[in-house]
Amino acid sequence: MGSGTAVTEFLLLGFSEVQELQLFHAALFLLLYLVALMGNLLIVAITALDQRLHTPMYFFLRNLSVLDLCLISAIVPKSILNSLTNNRSISFPGCILQVFFFGFAASSEMALLTAMFHHRYVAICCPLSYDIIMHPKACGKMVAASWLSGALNGLLHTAASFSSPFCGSKVINQFFCDIPPLLRLSCSRGFHSELGVIAFNVLIGSSCFASITLSYVRIFSAVLRMRSTSGRAKAFSTCLPHLAVVTLFVSPALLEYSTFISKPPSILDLVGSLFYTVVPPTLNPLIYSLRNRDVKTAVRKLVCRSKTI
Repeated sequence: MGSGTAVTEFLLLGFSEVQELQLFHAALFLLLYLVALMGNLLIVAITALDQRLHTPMYFFLRNLSVLDLCLISAIVPKSILNSLTNNRSISFPGCILQVFFFGFAASSEMALLTAMFHHRYVAICCPLSYDIIMHPKACGKMVAASWLSGALNGLLHTAASFSSPFCGSKVINQFFCDIPPLLRLSCSRGFHSELGVIAFNVLIGSSCFASITLSYVRIFSAVLRMRSTSGRAKAFSTCLPHLAVVTLFVSPALLEYSTFISKPPSILDLVGSLFYTVVPPTLNPLIYSLRNRDVKTAVRKLVCRSKTI
């Protein structure tokens, strides 16, 4: 591309050059996308329609499902299309949109997950103060702050990533327009503004993860003091999958964003990115909601209602 010449498109990295494997990748991604789409839309529908699910927990879950839909829809459909057409290109405006919506959805989801774990901590460790702390207005402010911070973060990343010209290759070593591989293509003079944004986000993400971990330490301490064995088992079976999903979501992203300067791109980056792009939107409906008895009852009612219409 020369030294800082204009860019009209980028080339994304595929999972394979073999056509059969490309078709397998497209089929697998389509299956995961449909599962995520149906699961999250189902959560949004039942938590909005069923009055018994109009509680703080399901209010957070509904917003999490919307963000999951934004996250996976910004990335996976384009990857499927590229595999089916054997075309790795993405337009410059398309890349800008991917960076913004990925930054927005991922940042908002991280903030919302922190609020959700705070809610779980209050429910288990401070039950007498629950109604005061988790007032509907307070929950609304937490969700609004999550969305606004995500939008601001997406704008900052987009502006910083595309404010400088790109030099050298136009091949992005990722299956979508992720920020670290984009920065490897950037001219060195425009590198520093985005590095500051990434450093700030790594700090915020680490702080959120530390806050979640601290909340769970307190939750587990409270659970271990329970006299009921069945109560302890139920609490652990509920909390541990949540913590596992958050760890899968946060750890690869923090590793990728904090070490991309010191290490060359590799296939591990491609695989690791799946854990913060595709896996959370697919698993979150199952982990957070669909195992819940109230949600199962609401789903059965919704299905029976649809059959009678």
